[in-house]
Amino acid sequence: MNSVSPAPFADAADTWNRRFEAELYLFGTEPNAWLREYAGVWQPGQRVLCVADGEGRNSVWLAGQGLVVDAFDIASVGVAKARRLAAEKGVSVNFAVSDCDAYPWPLDTYDGVAAVFVQFADPAMRERLFSNMKRCLKPGGTLMLQGYTPRQLDYKTGGPPQVSHLYTEALLREAFADFELLHLREYEAELTEGDRHHGRSALIGLVARRR
Repeated sequence: MNSVSPAPFADAADTWNRRFEAELYLFGTEPNAWLREYAGVWQPGQRVLCVADGEGRNSVWLAGQGLVVDAFDIASVGVAKARRLAAEKGVSVNFAVSDCDAYPWPLDTYDGVAAVFVQFADPAMRERLFSNMKRCLKPGGTLMLQGYTPRQLDYKTGGPPQVSHLYTEALLREAFADFELLHLREYEAELTEGDRHHGRSALIGLVARRR
């Protein structure tokens, strides 16, 4: 979904549908910079899943690189905008409306999974989400993940206010201990991803391969 709520909410689909109602794309239409930097781990023709992809900026870009892309999001309004963006770019993406727990997560299917700012997940949901992302990858498939670190609470330029939703290097090392870690980096950067991710940000990126 490319971001998170500023506070917990009871009806996530309704909340995100209202946020995506505007004509403009909430997080812009350009792909996430970490994704763009490391997308070369996948080759044209390989199959990639974009998790909680919102208005489609990442899935549409990956399809433009020649990948076969599936993507889902909880917000039907966001998915409708993603379909429009794909049509404008002349690419095909298999979009679905689903929350993370209800998505079918086909076993050993994908060459890649992209999860960018999926930090709406509390620790219990995050454990389920990470487990599902790992199991749907083929052996040798690669996961790409980006999120905010706890230092982001000082910047307040995007992401959740709950420290429990944020990522640390230790958390990701433990969660993906059974994977080969290709890149794991905490860093700071200026984000310009629409209105929601804008300004100095405390980030962490992961690229990891299923053994």
